[in-house]
Amino acid sequence: MKPSKKQNKKIRLTDLAIKNHEELWQNYTSKAMHTDPELIEVFDNFAFDEVISYGDLDTKIRVLMIIGSTIASQAITEYKMYLNAGLNIGITPIELKEILYQSIPYVGISKVIDFIYAANDILIERNIELPLEGQSTTTVETHFEKGLAIQKLIFGDMIDKMYLEAPDNQIHIQKYLSANCFGDFYTRTGLDIKTRELLTYSMLISMGGTEEQVKGHILGNINVGNDKETLLNVTTQLLPYIGYPRTLNAIKCLNEVIKEK
Repeated sequence: MKPSKKQNKKIRLTDLAIKNHEELWQNYTSKAMHTDPELIEVFDNFAFDEVISYGDLDTKIRVLMIIGSTIASQAITEYKMYLNAGLNIGITPIELKEILYQSIPYVGISKVIDFIYAANDILIERNIELPLEGQSTTTVETHFEKGLAIQKLIFGDMIDKMYLEAPDNQIHIQKYLSANCFGDFYTRTGLDIKTRELLTYSMLISMGGTEEQVKGHILGNINVGNDKETLLNVTTQLLPYIGYPRTLNAIKCLNEVIKEK
């Protein structure tokens, strides 16, 4: 059968799009390049040229945030692509595991477990021995105290107000937040607090319907040293993966919490 003109169409990618793609996946050709060439031309030129050219996020932080976003979005195919990209650019297996663990209190274990198994398969394929070195710094006896301390470090007096305003039949949720979300996960080594808060922001804006939590963690990010420009840069880098509605919702939250001059 004679090839059609459609099959012969050459994809036109910018030099920068090719360079940035190659940095993550050297000599990799997407299956979609053959089946959906026009889409690849549009997406790669947008995501790997126009979007990456905005702001000054380094490659490692950008990839860490996209990985967190794919977990929150339940995008397992893209997650596996970016997990491999992370390993290709020198992100450590411990850092990649910590993204997964950080996502659990926000996304839920029932949605994260498949990503854990997928990560394990890729790490084993790369001859990385599991389990990795432990990163926990708390115990059942200490996780509430240490979690509450790190919660107050990030959010300040807001935490005391949350405890005071919680009804008696709901105070246990506040205690779980301190002991589990912050005590069990934020106190872990492997990622610093600034990166963990940025990851939480990335995951929350990717999930959608979490605007109140997004606003709280915008303040948390500011308190640990991630300024509005950094948050806007991260939001921009996630745009091709989460779409415009969630991106615009995130920007609205940013502008409500930190007014533009």
